[in-house]
Amino acid sequence: MTIKVENLTKEFDGRKVLDNISFNVEEGEILSIVGFSGSGKSTILKILCGLLKADSGNIDISNGDVAMVFQYSALFDSLNVFDNISFALQERKEFKNKYTQDELKEIVAKSLRTVGLSGIEDKFPHELSGGMQKRVSLARAIVTKPKFILYDEPTAGLDPIASTVIEDYILRLRDETKATSIIVTHQMSTIQRCSDRVIMLYDGHIVYRGTPSDLLKQNTPYTKQFVSASMDGPMKITASGF
Repeated sequence: MTIKVENLTKEFDGRKVLDNISFNVEEGEILSIVGFSGSGKSTILKILCGLLKADSGNIDISNGDVAMVFQYSALFDSLNVFDNISFALQERKEFKNKYTQDELKEIVAKSLRTVGLSGIEDKFPHELSGGMQKRVSLARAIVTKPKFILYDEPTAGLDPIASTVIEDYILRLRDETKATSIIVTHQMSTIQRCSDRVIMLYDGHIVYRGTPSDLLKQNTPYTKQFVSASMDGPMKITASGF
């Protein structure tokens, strides 16, 4: 199950956030997309999962369900953990009425066990820590057995230990589901631990392609500026973000 993106272009208010972007993600691979704020990273994910429409370009995603793990978990505050995780199975037409209530309970329990949580089905999001909310969002993402998982800043707002836990589960989910994955992230530990390959965006273009180890060598002005988090370099930070 592969993802192929060719000449993807998206414009907002006269500015090309993505300008003829092309890349592939191979089956079972984890690709990280990095870059300063406003470089179009999250825009790519939103286009891939259908939340936004590209202005032009081609996207080829092999047959299979696409799951999105949002930056701030995006759990429904009014629903408990069970209903949050089982929401797609209860509401999407291809799954609706497919499972009995007992079957749903077992599916949700299995998903929670996969992310190291059990027995919290009756809790509401406000009763959970930020790290637990992230893990519930991971459990929700895998409940439909997706072939593709898109992660938008999965460790945003978490302390280093909680971030490591989430990174461990991203790797575990890759190994268990064999899903092809894309991670949008700023966090160097996530890039190093979870990525097979990395692309860096700036000014609507891909300015780096390579492995995490090559990124850390800082052999280009772009990688040097990104890794060192320097204001000096070819990339200029803008006030806008997409």
